[in-house]
Amino acid sequence: MAEEEIKNTTATKAPEAAKAEEAKKAVSKKAKKGKRIVTSGQMHINATFNNTIISFSDKSGEVLAASSAGANGFRGSKKGTAYAAQIAAEKAAEIVKKEHGMNSVDVYVKGIGLGRDSAIRAVSTVGMKIDSITDVTPIAHGGVRPKGERKP
Repeated sequence: MAEEEIKNTTATKAPEAAKAEEAKKAVSKKAKKGKRIVTSGQMHINATFNNTIISFSDKSGEVLAASSAGANGFRGSKKGTAYAAQIAAEKAAEIVKKEHGMNSVDVYVKGIGLGRDSAIRAVSTVGMKIDSITDVTPIAHGGVRPKGERKP
């Protein structure tokens, strides 16, 4: 008899637990936003000696897709190569073209790495139209005069 009571109590608790889990799932689920269709946007290339980071954004600057040489399996000194930048740019461009319908970009290049030119060429081979190319590499100028007295 005791065994039958144990079986009955476990059988009644299982559906209650399942209902509780379903209720939690229903509460925690948000309504998914649809993918935005952005026909033209910006492509930012950050090319350093050690890595190349590519990101695509809309005109207001919200990032839609990003990729880097390190994220595509390149390790160590190979991350800084032009080929790694080309692969990263192709991958990010395919994602943004397929999911968001982007077909024209303004390119902003920052840095002095090897991947600058190859990333731009890779995007044009994917089939995107390049409207403009802007170099936004910061240029050091010595800075402002430091606070305090001048040294003799």
